[in-house]
Amino acid sequence: MSSFTAQDVKALRDATGAGMMDCKRALTENDGDMEAATQWLREKGMAKAAARADRASDQGTVALAADGVAAAIVELRCETDFSAKADDFTSMADELAQLVLDEGEDSVESRKAEIEDLSLAKKENVRLGKVVKIQAAEGSILDTYLHTQDGRGTSAVVVEARGISQELAHEVALHIAFAKPSVLHRDEVDADEVERERVALTEMTKAEGKPEQAWDKIVDGRLRAWYAERVLLEQGMFGEKETVQSRLGDGEIVRFELAAIGS
Repeated sequence: MSSFTAQDVKALRDATGAGMMDCKRALTENDGDMEAATQWLREKGMAKAAARADRASDQGTVALAADGVAAAIVELRCETDFSAKADDFTSMADELAQLVLDEGEDSVESRKAEIEDLSLAKKENVRLGKVVKIQAAEGSILDTYLHTQDGRGTSAVVVEARGISQELAHEVALHIAFAKPSVLHRDEVDADEVERERVALTEMTKAEGKPEQAWDKIVDGRLRAWYAERVLLEQGMFGEKETVQSRLGDGEIVRFELAAIGS
């Protein structure tokens, strides 16, 4: 009968990155011999999690959980859409989102081993992407939107708003999923990035042969368009002329969170 301890199983897991049950089986099959068990895992293709860590994981699924006063988004990333659409993968993401809603963002650490096991089972680099929880402040409302495709979430939005209707908050959530802004206000855009873009737009304008006295005005106009690609409040609602800021009237968006596969 094989003789090994729980500490042996953990040590083998730490050394190989294989799942707990696979390590236990490896030790059982090899009479508790650590070296032989390690080789057994390698031969079975189960000791590759660490090697996958640097591989791109731009596929996955996005899960959303909400209860009216709080909402949570969790991205679970992988390498292929085939894995991302699988029931065990989407179920894991849904469970993690509910866990974050119930217990907070740090709670996902308690599921780290299960995520590693899923990585080994899929033979892909499975990792967490965005993990966020929004709790509505007093006087605010929350709205959410989850876009699904082929059985998995591909983008999720949470909006915290004040002074507007639930219907308008939902319109804004839909717009965010459509337009994918990166920030709420212009002053949140990195100043160095803005300066680099201004320099590039100035050089472009000069190269077009525009008159020098018109350069500043042309560059300012092009920079406004550049901001509108990134800043929610400056975007045209669903690509139309009316900006999000104008649509809000006296209301405001307090914050928003967006997670999208491929972004």
